[in-house]
Formats: sequence, C-alpha cells, structure tokens
Amino acid sequence: MLSVSSVFQRILLRRKNVALYLIQYLVITGVLFLFAFFLFPSGDPASVPKEIVPVAPPQVAPAAEAELAPLSPRMRAALGYVARRYRVSQEALEPLFELMQAVCEEQRIDPLLIVAVMAIESRFNPFAESPMGAQGLMQIIPRFHMDKLPENAGENPFLDPEINVRVGVRILEEAIRRRGGLIEGLQYYAGSTEPTASYANRVLAEKQRIEQAFGKQNGSDAEAPSAATPAGATPPAATPPTDAPSSATSS
Repeated sequence: MLSVSSVFQRILLRRKNVALYLIQYLVITGVLFLFAFFLFPSGDPASVPKEIVPVAPPQVAPAAEAELAPLSPRMRAALGYVARRYRVSQEALEPLFELMQAVCEEQRIDPLLIVAVMAIESRFNPFAESPMGAQGLMQIIPRFHMDKLPENAGENPFLDPEINVRVGVRILEEAIRRRGGLIEGLQYYAGSTEPTASYANRVLAEKQRIEQAFGKQNGSDAEAPSAATPAGATPPAATPPTDAPSSATSS
C-alpha cells in the first residue's frame, strides 16, 4: 500500500512533466509564429503560396517552311524515268525533284538539265565521292566552292542534298552564262577541255531520253523544248549512256 508521501511525490512529478510539456509547446508555437511573421509580413492569407508550380519557358513556334510546288508534268515524267532506270525509290526521290524544280526556277535553268547532270555525275547517290574529291549529287569539289556555302553549313556540307543542289545549280548556271553556251558551260562544269565535248554530249543525251519519256507519257515521241538550251546551241548527240564516272567539277 502506497504511503501518503509517495502519492504526493507522484502528483508533483506529473505536474512537473505537464509544466515541461506546456513550456515546450509555448516555445515551439512562438518560434512558428515568428517564422510566419517574418516570412509573410503582410499577414494576408492570399500571400501564402498554396503550391509551387514550375513555369515552363515560352514555346517559340518554328518558322513555317516554304512549301514546294507540286511537280510539273515534265518533272513527274522525269521522276518515273529516273526511278526505273537507276532503281531508286520514287518516294525517296520526289522531295529531291521538288527541290530541283524550285531551285531551277530561281536560277532560270531547265530542271531536266540538272536531272541529267545528276544522273551522269552521281547516279542520284547523295554520298558519292570521286577520286578527285568531288562530293554529293552534283559532284562538287569543296575547295573550289566554299565561298558559295550558306552560313552555319556544318561539317561535310556538300553531302547535304539541298546544299549540294543549290550550289551545283548555281555553278552550272554561272558556267553556261560565262562561257557563252550550253556545251561550253557543261564542259567547264566538268573541268574538261577535250575538243569532242564528250561530257556535254553524255549529259544532253541523257536529257533527251528524259524528254522522250515525257513525250511517251503524253502520247507523243516528239522531244519537248528545252528552256535551258540557248539559241544556236549544238543539238544533243545520240551518245549511248555510259557508267564511267565523269570528270570532277572544276572551279
């Protein structure tokens, strides 16, 4: 049986514990109050953020790319001819033909001439490279034409089909204009000085076959007129096709 003194001791101990708990509670409450007072001095509950939501940076819509015009009937026929003759996917070639058509319209040169040059130069292989270092679809020698590249062209720019076509068309247009004729311009493009103009004849023979494919598609074997052939130019020779690589593009 507990004595009276023991009971009083337990009561005092409990009171001490309660007092200690009360003091701790008041201290913690005071600290929290001070923290809230300094953090949110306005005292406005609306100023207390309920949730921190990360804000995404504004999305800048990419500039709309210029849409290329649909292929003309001549280029559509050329596309089918090239796909069959060179065993290249027509679907893979179509964007390239649309690009050639647009660039040639800008440079005022017959796109079928560019198709023929590309057939002779690379057989539509965008990664073709000659022993002379000519690269890409139109076999451009980089060291001669670095000045024609756009800014930020990156590494191996002449293996980029769009850059290769744009630069190649510009080179050929300038060659035809400066040399005074289609045959002379083609020979200059190939870096060839031989008198028989064999390179130019090969290109023009291939172009003639493409024109004939267009004529057959439209129920006529007549050759369609060439917008790139100047008055008085030598007509294309009936040179049979050859798989031998053409000479490298000159400066």
